[in-house]
Order: sequence, then C-alpha cells, then structure tokens
Amino acid sequence: MTTIFAAMEKTMDLLVADFTAHLSDAITIADQFKLDSVPEFNNVLVCGLGGSGIGGTILSQLLADHCSVPVQSSKDYTIPAFVDDKTLIIACSYSGNTEETLEAIDQAIEQGANIACISSGGKLSDMAVENNWPLIAVPGGLPPRAAFGLTIVQLFRMAEAFGMTSPDWKAQVQKAIAYLDSNEETIRIAARQLAESIQSKLPIVYTSSWLEGVATRWNQQISENSKGLSWHNVYPEMNHNELVGWASGTHDLSVIYLTSNFDHPRVAKRMELTETVIRKKTPHIHHYRAQGDSKIEQALYLIHLGDWMTVYLAEYKGADSIEIEVIDWLKDSLSKF
Repeated sequence: MTTIFAAMEKTMDLLVADFTAHLSDAITIADQFKLDSVPEFNNVLVCGLGGSGIGGTILSQLLADHCSVPVQSSKDYTIPAFVDDKTLIIACSYSGNTEETLEAIDQAIEQGANIACISSGGKLSDMAVENNWPLIAVPGGLPPRAAFGLTIVQLFRMAEAFGMTSPDWKAQVQKAIAYLDSNEETIRIAARQLAESIQSKLPIVYTSSWLEGVATRWNQQISENSKGLSWHNVYPEMNHNELVGWASGTHDLSVIYLTSNFDHPRVAKRMELTETVIRKKTPHIHHYRAQGDSKIEQALYLIHLGDWMTVYLAEYKGADSIEIEVIDWLKDSLSKF
C-alpha cells in the first residue's frame, strides 16, 4: 500500500496525480472491513461536508437506480426528523473533527439511529471506538478534498456490507483506475486546454441529474483549488427556470457540458436544443463526454478531469491551489464561540 505521509507538503498537482493510487489503496483498506451483523434499516443518511461530504451525494445518486431503500446526504448540524432506529447513518469526516458532522451524530444517537463511520481519526473515530460502531479508518495527512479517492471507495464498501449494492462496484473502480492510468496524459491535455479557455470566464457546469454530485465536485474544486466562483445546474430542471435567465447571458460566461451515454434520451435532446439558446449569448461552450462502461467509471473519469482542470486553472490565475486560509480563519473564529 502507498504510504501517505507529509502529504500536506505536496502540491495539489501531485495530490491529483495520486488519485488512482488512492483508489487502489482504498480498495485494500475496504477489503479488510467486515460487519458482525447487519441491522434492519429502512433508509440511509450520509452525513458529511465539503471534501468529505461530496462522496455521500455521489453515492446516493449512483445507488439510486438499484438500491431498494432511499439514500440521502446531509450537510448540516441537524438531521431530518425521520431518522430513527430504522435509519442507517454513515458519518464521513476525513479529519474526524468536522463540527457539523459531530453535532449531527449527537442528534442521531438521541434519535436511536444505527451509526457507521469513515474517518482518519479525531473525535469521530474516538466515538466509533467507544460505542463499538462500524468504522473504516483511512490514512490521514491529506487535504480532505484530495482524500476523495480514499473515502468514496469506503462509502461503496459500506453500501455493499449493509446490503445496498452488489460487490460489482469494486471491479468497476478497478476498471476506472486502469482507464485513468492508461489515458492520464490525454486527460491532462484536455484539462489544461479547458482551463486555458475559461481562465477569464465565469464557468457554468451543466449536466444530468444523476451527475449532479460530480458537477458539485467541479464547483468545489474551482473554489478551493483555483480560488474562483462558478455554478452548476442539472437537466431537465434547468429548462424550467434558468434557461429564461440566459436572456442576460454574456461572453463573460463559459458553459461546460458534462454528458454521458447514461443520460435520458430526452435530456440529451434538451441539452442540444437549449445550447442553441445559450450560443446566442456566448460562444464559450465546451463538451466533455464521460468515459467508461459503468456509472461509477464515468463519474470517476469526470471527477479526475475536473480536478486536473482546476489545478491548471489555478496556474493560469497565479493562485496557490493548496491554500485555504479563509476556511482556516473561519474555523478558528468559530472556535472562540
């Protein structure tokens, strides 16, 4: 297994280059996880924020077409009233000290939920050990957003262990690793070209509903890595509101379409038709087709492409892709209250 140490001293490009190594290491870790018993549950809530929380969103969307129970993600201090002793809570906090997640877990205990955890340590891991909750420990020392490859695999392993998905996820991740490794240079070239094209624009990411978590990941990485703003929307919802807003579109906007052969045929047609409206306002439109045979493979491909793009975008903007001083300031300020 690759040893992760002094990772915070690495530049973001090296961390993004480690993505497939993280996925491979994560599979090794996941293979060691076993459950003594599986509780009865009727719904699932994945609690986490930021780089730790995006995996829950993506998991819920990738399980939606075959999981027999609803899977939702929560990114707040509070949890829904439906949480009870028939709810499975999966708490994912890379540091183990995310204050919103810890407070949510306190509420989950009060509401009698079944709890499982993914973390590299901190208070969450301590709580899991003290309460004998299922826990998958991952290596620490990374920025949470750079630990996505470690945590998303553990979320799929938890989903498998609790009977929400089949073991097929692992082969799909392994196929994604092989594809990304074989096409790394091509992916990096495409990512750099996109970054160069949008460096002075406000990016808008459009995609299908099942890829909304991936689009959110692009937004997050644009914010944290390249220190820029962006937004996203999904089809078909975008056609029922935001399309009208394109009356005020300008050349300062750049649209990035993330598409897939899993998109509903009517969604593909909607994208085609609405692009004609958007193109009247800006010529800066880019298309990226997800690669791979499964939804998992395609999601991982688009995530890796987006991660590289934001690293290059930071270069073009002269930004430090590692630095998150304003988040550190906010956490420090909140600790005083």
